[in-house]
Order: sequence, then structure tokens, then C-alpha cells
Amino acid sequence: MNDGAYARQGLISRRRALALEPWLYASPAALLIVAVMLMPLAIGVSYAFRNILLLDPSSGDYIGFDHFIEVWRDASFWNALTNTVMWTVISVALQFVFGLGLALLLNRPFAGRGLVQALVFLPWAVPTFLSGLNWAWLFNPVVGPIPHWLTAVGIMSTPANILSDPAHAMWGPIVAIVWWGIPFFAITLLAALQSIPKDVYEAAAIDGAGPMVRFWTITVPYLAPTMLITVMLRAVWIANAADLIVVMTRGGPADSTQILASYIFTQAFQALDFGYASAIAVVLLVLLLIYSAVLILFRHVILKMS
Repeated sequence: MNDGAYARQGLISRRRALALEPWLYASPAALLIVAVMLMPLAIGVSYAFRNILLLDPSSGDYIGFDHFIEVWRDASFWNALTNTVMWTVISVALQFVFGLGLALLLNRPFAGRGLVQALVFLPWAVPTFLSGLNWAWLFNPVVGPIPHWLTAVGIMSTPANILSDPAHAMWGPIVAIVWWGIPFFAITLLAALQSIPKDVYEAAAIDGAGPMVRFWTITVPYLAPTMLITVMLRAVWIANAADLIVVMTRGGPADSTQILASYIFTQAFQALDFGYASAIAVVLLVLLLIYSAVLILFRHVILKMS
């Protein structure tokens, strides 16, 4: 083999090494994802097709789609699905509106803005378990002030715990998760606002565009991709947020606050039916994947149009 052939072979080897180098760097993270996420996910999905009762040593047989047929016929599942849609839509909408308002305010320079930002972002640092516990106390008329305030302004006739009223109990966890989740939208939207070129606003102001016109023609189009991705992520998180519901109401009263995530918790850790709980979890996973895929496609369309 001549020198030219050796040189070509060495060049090919170096190219192969360079092509494999990113995979080598990513392999620890990939192995961690497989071990921590994908393997438990695969095991959990397999449980949906088996009869797994924690207190029954003889359980574990393959039963096919029996759990999914039971889910279809389960009135409690459909009630939890309805509550999940209400819980997610209202919570995400309120968090988005208040978060966008805070981001717009914090995007303007004023004295003490750093302190205000720290106070605004403080709820995000509070664990959700502790947040739910605090709000459950606040809604309790024995130890909390909120029922007395609502009575004082005429919203309630007498101080009562709304968490014990099936007609209004869902609003307790919604208020708690809105308070806890506003900083997420404020942080992400503020970062997106600060990336918008200032000269675009200046040019629009010179052309005579008012604040509302600049907001709808400049701010909203620039923020649209960020808005969609934050709404998608937050909706997935909220739909899976069983901790606030479990801490504040345990799905009651009369299943009025039972969402799919808390229903999975109830079936798995109270009824100890891991197979049925896994089937509900698979249904929730499929629904969230469909929702995420639709929103991602919509985001791609918006990016192409812009």
C-alpha cells in the first residue's frame, strides 16, 4: 500500500472518529435517560396489560386489553377526564394571563425592579406539597382568613371551606396552582421580551403606532413561538400534577376535584391496583402526546409564516 492509500485511510478513520465523537459525549446522558425514564416507562406500560394487584401474590397474568375496556366503561374515569380538562384549561389560561402581565411590567425599568422580580419568582421556589398544604389552611375558616374575606365582601354568606363544597371545591386547587405557576410564565416570557430588538419598537413609534398597536403587531408575533411552547409544557405539567389535588382535597368531595393524575394515584396507592392505574396512565400519556404534537405542528406553522 502506497503512502497515498495510507493517507486516505487515516483521513477516513479521523472522519469516522469525528462523526462518533458527539455520540460518545452524549452516551452518559442517553444511558441515564434509558435507565431512569424509558425502562420504567416500558415497565409501566406493560403493567396496563397485566392484572397486578399488590396484595395478591397470584396476580400478574396477561389480560390483554381488559383494563382499557374497563376504563371505557368507568364513569369515574370520565368524570376525572372532564375535571382534568377544566383544571388544565382554567389553570393554564390564568397563569398565562397573569404571567404575561407581570413580564410586561418587569420589562420596564423602575426603581426596585430587582427586588420585585425576586418577590414575583418566590412562589416557584416553594415545593408544591407545601404550597398545597398552606392553601388548604388558608381556605379553612377555622385557621385561614380567605373565607372571612370572601364573606366580608359579600361573595359568601357565611365563612365556609370551599374545599368541602362539591360545587366550588375545584377552585381551591386552581387558585393554589395559579399562584404557584405564574412565575414560570413570567420568567420565560420576560426572557423572550428582552430578546425583541428595541429598534423595532422605536421604528413603529416613529411611524405613529400606539402602545396597543405595537403590542399586537410586534410583541405578540415575536412572543408567539415562546407562548406556544410554554403553554404546551405547562399544560402537560398541570395535567400530571396530582400532588396539589391529593394534599388539598384527595379528589373529593364526591370526586368533584378528582383528575386523571390523582385518580391514578388513588387506584395505585389506595386500591393497590397497579394494572388498572397503569392503564389510566397510558390513556393520559396518549392524550398528552396528541395534544403536544398538535401544538408543536401549530408552532412550526407559525414559525414558517413569520
